This record gives sequence, structure tokens and C-alpha cells, in this order.
Amino acid sequence: MPLPITYADVAAAQERLAGVAHRTPVLRSSTADEIAGAKLFFKCENFQRMGAFKFRGAYNALAQLSKEQGEKGVVAYSSGNHAQGVALAAKLLSMPAAIVMPSDAPAVKVAATRGYGAEVVSYGRYQEDREVIGKRLAAERGMTLIPPYNHPHVMAGQGTAANELVQEVPDLDVLLVCLGGGGLISGCAVAAKQLNPKIRVIGVEPEAGNDVQQSFRSGKIVKIDTPKTIADGAQTQAVGDLTFAVIQALVDDIVTVSDAQLVDAMRFAASRMKMVVEPTGALAMAAAMSGGLALAGKRIGVIISGGNVDIAQFAKLVG
Repeated sequence: MPLPITYADVAAAQERLAGVAHRTPVLRSSTADEIAGAKLFFKCENFQRMGAFKFRGAYNALAQLSKEQGEKGVVAYSSGNHAQGVALAAKLLSMPAAIVMPSDAPAVKVAATRGYGAEVVSYGRYQEDREVIGKRLAAERGMTLIPPYNHPHVMAGQGTAANELVQEVPDLDVLLVCLGGGGLISGCAVAAKQLNPKIRVIGVEPEAGNDVQQSFRSGKIVKIDTPKTIADGAQTQAVGDLTFAVIQALVDDIVTVSDAQLVDAMRFAASRMKMVVEPTGALAMAAAMSGGLALAGKRIGVIISGGNVDIAQFAKLVG
């Protein structure tokens, strides 16, 4: 069975995003290197447009819709970053957008989504199914549903983050990637393995929401209850079938970190690197710096996936 995306899809997405998405910086920290006992290269998607990698996949997907689809608009469901990514992409491409967001989503993400001109439809994260709501809205309004991760154009767009990183730092030994539904890691694995076949790609999930780790080890998709973790962008119940196909084929391992380790990583990023990183965005960084992986002496790519966090919550967590 061929994989749902190829490197050609990622390369085409990078061309589509040229001049639209930011080519985010790759930052270093000698203190982080000392703590990890390795050389860390941080791909800072917290500096991406709307504050997270999700803009890449959203724009890549919306830019490929037909004129008729664009006029009718798009529906998405998201805890926040995909919401903002689709909202901004829709604004740039002059499309209507309706975003299904949990009622407890960070206020900063809801405000930003509305600020880009999208309609926000609220639902109860622990009582209702966002996919059902999204499909119903799309059917009622004739809009196109753009899921947050289980979509080839979304996956290919997300992969441009690793494509840029590995083009800039070609001799990495390991790539650590934040993992929720698998859109980012599936695209990144395709890009990284094409450019550097020897690289090991490792996904990082929150301890409380290790559905992909369970799926990876059992060889079949495992669904869990909505996990309770500060990593709100990784509160997924199950990996997608398309993303899981790529993970099975190209990802080398999946590890987890605790919420406490996420806070430590966020605090380090703020105090030593002068960066705001949201809890989900710190997953890969926490794995790199917590000492749980055998990284000594290696060159490690670390995707920091986003920086959209409510400032009051951020201060409470890292203060």
C-alpha cells in the first residue's frame, strides 16, 4: 500500500507556502546542550504565523480547494491552533470559515480565531463529538471540512517544518516531534527520511494521552478517553488512519513526558531562551532535556510546535 503522502507532496507544499508562511528560525542554547549532553537544534514554530505550525497545513489544504469550494467556505474542528491556522488561511484566501472549538479552549486561541474573521461554534469537549458536529455543519452549509491532522494536504503542509530544518541542518541523528493526532510527525517523517535516510524520528506525547504510543506498539489504532493534560493540543482520543500509516512505516519510536516535565521545558524556554512556548509545543523539548532518551553526543532536531498559551495560565505554570 502506498503511503498517503510522498516527499513530492511536501516539496510542493513548500513551494505553495513560499512567501506566505514564515521560514521559522533554528535556535541553539549552549545551556540546553549541557543539560541534554547533546547538540540541540530547535525549530521554532512558535514564531510561525498565528503562533504554530498548524498554519502550514491549513494554508496548503485551503490553497488547493476549487473556486466553488472556496466560495462556500470551510469548516474545521480544533482545540485552538488548527482553528487559528484555518481561520488565518481562510482570511488570506478570502473564504468563509466556521470553527468548532471546545468551550474550555484557551481564551487567547478563541479570541485569535475570531480575530481572523472566523465564526466560532462551541461544544463540550468531554460530552460531545467534534467530528460529528463538524460533519453536520459542513453538510448543512455545503462547506468543505478540513480536519486537523487526518488529511493528506494538511500532513504535507506540516512536513515543511522538518523539510526546512533538515535542509538547514542536514546531519541530524534524531528528530523529536510533538505528537497529538499525528499530522505534524507524519509529514515531518516523510520529509526527514527523504533528506536524511539515517535519521531517527521519535514522537513525543503527554503521559496521560499516549494513544499513539499504544497504537504504535500494538500495531492497531487504540482509542482512549479524552486525556487530562495541560498539553491541550494533544488531547486527541485516537490517531488518524492516514497519519498512523505513515507513523507505522517511518517513525522509529514514540515516548512520553509528564506535565511536570512540560512545565520545566516551558520555564527553561522562557527564562533562558526568552521564548513563550505552549504546553503542547514543549513536548519534544521536554523529551530532549529530561534525560529519558539516549541522546549523548548526538545532534538532535527538536520541533517546538507552538506558542499560543493564555498569558495568565502561562504565568501560573512557570511562575
